[in-house]
Amino acid sequence: MADWLTLLPPLLALAIAVWSRNVYWALGLAIWTSETLNAGYNPALGFLASVERAVSVFGNEGNTRILLFCLIIGALIEYMRRSGGIAGMVDWLIRTGAAGTRRRAGSVTVLTGMLIFVETNISLLTTGIMGRPLFDRLKMSRERLAYIIDSTSAPVSILILLNGWGAFVLGLISEYDLGNPLSVLVATIPLNFYALFTLAGVWFTVLGDRTFGPMHSVERRVWAANDDVPEDESGSGSALNMGLPILVLVGGALGLMLWTGNGNMLEGSGSQAILWAVCLATVVAFLLLARSGNEPKGTLIEIGFKGMGDLLPAVTVIFLALVLGASLKALGTGEVLGGMAANIPFAWALPAIVFVVAGVTSFTTGTSWGTYGILVPVAIPLALGS
Repeated sequence: MADWLTLLPPLLALAIAVWSRNVYWALGLAIWTSETLNAGYNPALGFLASVERAVSVFGNEGNTRILLFCLIIGALIEYMRRSGGIAGMVDWLIRTGAAGTRRRAGSVTVLTGMLIFVETNISLLTTGIMGRPLFDRLKMSRERLAYIIDSTSAPVSILILLNGWGAFVLGLISEYDLGNPLSVLVATIPLNFYALFTLAGVWFTVLGDRTFGPMHSVERRVWAANDDVPEDESGSGSALNMGLPILVLVGGALGLMLWTGNGNMLEGSGSQAILWAVCLATVVAFLLLARSGNEPKGTLIEIGFKGMGDLLPAVTVIFLALVLGASLKALGTGEVLGGMAANIPFAWALPAIVFVVAGVTSFTTGTSWGTYGILVPVAIPLALGS
């Protein structure tokens, strides 16, 4: 097989993702193409091999733990929401944040997005619910609120890593000969310049109460308007119903990594620790919901399954990304990319090139999960070979 053919599946995934804006088609067709090449150009055998490749993903304990974690965390989120924990945390943050000025309101909103790092969607929703009444009362635009919460929640989730993002990326890079994948993942945190600069930019605009360009025009228009301030939309409940499960999740993950690493956190099993921790946190959230009396006891299990179902699309993307990574490894795409990188005279430019491609892919598909799944199998071999 010609070496260039091994590059066809990831290139096809990128092209389809940009064209169709559907990451499921992009990943699925890339897997089929890869397996067709592996099967001697037979598309029918390639389809069957794709199914078997998907099955083989569960043969890796780390992959299975990642997928289970991402499902179970859906139940955790739903239990915290139904028990009033999220609403209670919102109320508590508002009461204790003394958000009487524009700077304080912006700071409380940013801190909320940073504290609720367990999952990007829950961070976005909770911060939005909390921020709306604050921004409306102080006549700050909702466009600015959207910028703050989106530029806080996602960067924090990829920097702290004790969540689905960390488990997902750990699973992707574990396919390669990196020694200790967990140590490599932790070492990426200070090098994640995009996330760090994005957070720095948010704090700069919040603490300085400054806006620029179109955002400045929107802010001036809202400030000049005489519209009535909408009523607060925050709910009621106990902050403990969210705070305690989150504490168990974070503390449990750190403690279990220390335990599985025999005293060395970076030598521990990240996939084991985070799965065990989320199971413990979900049990705590379940008991707190039962104690709250907000839901009939007989529906608690169904509530958990509903939460899992809400995250099924994201889990599907993660699953397809793991399958594609395993398929490209069998195809030998990594070796070809590594050889190419070794001969590139401007290897220093590879990070910038990958960054631009990732930005285009993420913007057109609307999913960072899919972008990671498409590009990590390309970027890691390039980095190892350069």
